[in-house]
Amino acid sequence: MGAPPTLVSVDEYLHTVYRPDCDYVDGMILERNVGEKDHGKLQRAILFYLWERRNLWNVFPIQEQRVQLSPTRYRVPDICVVAGPEPDEQIFTSPPFLCIEILSPEDRMSRMQQKIDDYLAFGVRYAWVADPQTRKAWIYTSEGSREVRDGMLRTEDPEILVPLDVVFES
Repeated sequence: MGAPPTLVSVDEYLHTVYRPDCDYVDGMILERNVGEKDHGKLQRAILFYLWERRNLWNVFPIQEQRVQLSPTRYRVPDICVVAGPEPDEQIFTSPPFLCIEILSPEDRMSRMQQKIDDYLAFGVRYAWVADPQTRKAWIYTSEGSREVRDGMLRTEDPEILVPLDVVFES
């Protein structure tokens, strides 16, 4: 049995620089698993794909953006996509349209599921999870989840289409 976790105030979290940025959940700082090449390559490929089509789809994609889900809960998705123009705020307080998480070998599905549940409960319409090791991806909505079997990550209204073969090859 380890020592109980040290709780940190929201103010301390917001005024501390973390490299990479961390999630903040009810007083606890949660490290994000990033830093491996496969993770970074897939994150970059998806972000660039979305960025190149931002005007076509009228979306604003951004990487590692803090999102305040509640007064004591902040998440930092690998990528988030806002439908419409770029928000003015430095920390997003409204639900992005889409949050994307890239799996790292150390990620536990239970922790990832907590993130997905947080996003959907906050009002995020879509969450995508992509695994660069297995080259698989999943789409989550409030109606449930499904593995991508047709090779296309997608959303509706706005329709966003990201072919897995393109982003996994980058």
